[in-house]
Amino acid sequence: MNAFKPRETLTEQVARHIENLIAFEQLRSGERIYEGAMAKQMDVSHGSIREGLLLLEKRHLIRNVPRKGAFVTPLDEHFVRSLYEILELYLTHTGRKLARQWQPDDMQRLESLHEQMVGCFQNNDLMAFLELGIEYTQASLAYADNYFIVSAIEDLWPSAKRCAFVAFRHGGRQVLADNLALMEDSIQVIRARDEQALADILHRYAIQQCEQVLAALAP
Repeated sequence: MNAFKPRETLTEQVARHIENLIAFEQLRSGERIYEGAMAKQMDVSHGSIREGLLLLEKRHLIRNVPRKGAFVTPLDEHFVRSLYEILELYLTHTGRKLARQWQPDDMQRLESLHEQMVGCFQNNDLMAFLELGIEYTQASLAYADNYFIVSAIEDLWPSAKRCAFVAFRHGGRQVLADNLALMEDSIQVIRARDEQALADILHRYAIQQCEQVLAALAP
């Protein structure tokens, strides 16, 4: 018997659409989002747009300002540094557990995702590369065993995707190549169950990605 899988709600569909508009810079940093125009564009009710925006506020992509409306969260130096600082803390915590406890199926999944990302890199498929990169990072969450960390990281992914696109727009294929190199290194140290080496790689990743995004945002 197939497991029941509920469809994505309309609110989630609306949120995902607007999330992608922000992530791929069709809605700019600090730009106001007009509910009426967005509802007409998506052919949904104002209430659906409002609920989607509330969800995106939880995911740090939107700021609802009383009596003024919804605005895309500004992508500035403080936001970017804060994002990568907290991502490093969370991912290091879960990564250490992964290095200690991984099973053969875990390594097969990580290596398969890496191979798929190499294929996306060769085919210049940025969208798929970013989605696979997030899936690769999420693999360690199976060992987080912490409701609050898992919930927090899931709310941070949209901003991470947004920043990754900004870095790529500025640095091109070299950004993807840098990510692949760090990913390959991480697989090797996870296989060796070397927690400290993995923590060092995650630190390098956070610094590298942060600086690439800030370079793209510089005037």
